[in-house]
Amino acid sequence: MIIGYARVSTQDQNPEFQVDALEKAGCEQIFQEKFTGKLRERPELSQCLRTLRKGDILVVWKLDRLARSLKDLVEIVQELHDREIGFKSLTESIDTTSSGGRLVFHIFGALAEFEHDLIRERTIAGLQAARARGRKGGRKRAMSDADVRKAAAMLSDIHITTKEVAEFFQVSRTTLNAALSRIGSN
Repeated sequence: MIIGYARVSTQDQNPEFQVDALEKAGCEQIFQEKFTGKLRERPELSQCLRTLRKGDILVVWKLDRLARSLKDLVEIVQELHDREIGFKSLTESIDTTSSGGRLVFHIFGALAEFEHDLIRERTIAGLQAARARGRKGGRKRAMSDADVRKAAAMLSDIHITTKEVAEFFQVSRTTLNAALSRIGSN
């Protein structure tokens, strides 16, 4: 069975052009939705992917109608491949039911992996450069070292509970205990 998927990003857009192209391509059933591509979980796409069976072909008008990124696209098409479902994109003339189409998609996969590695390398380099300048990444501590020392002093009084000290500093008991452990006062 040939199944189509059409998507437009806003309520103002009309998917008729995509639907016409999918019908012309022989789609027997077409799922369509008006939903942003930024979210992977789209109701009609989920239903479409559940409907597909071994030997079926999923057809889209253009690659960006199916996925929000190259990595996402490669993941979806790999899932289809694993389930022995073909994939076609009309605009880009990609057809994974042919050896040439599979080759193109393997190249896309390699590019997605390369892009991911570059982003990772740049992130690591940026963090190292920030550390070299004395900056630390991550979230600001909820309690300064001075506050932790004050909390430790308060807890030396047997009449004051950990809960009361945590409430005083407006942190959870877990955060207070972690801060006390950090300076070795627990």
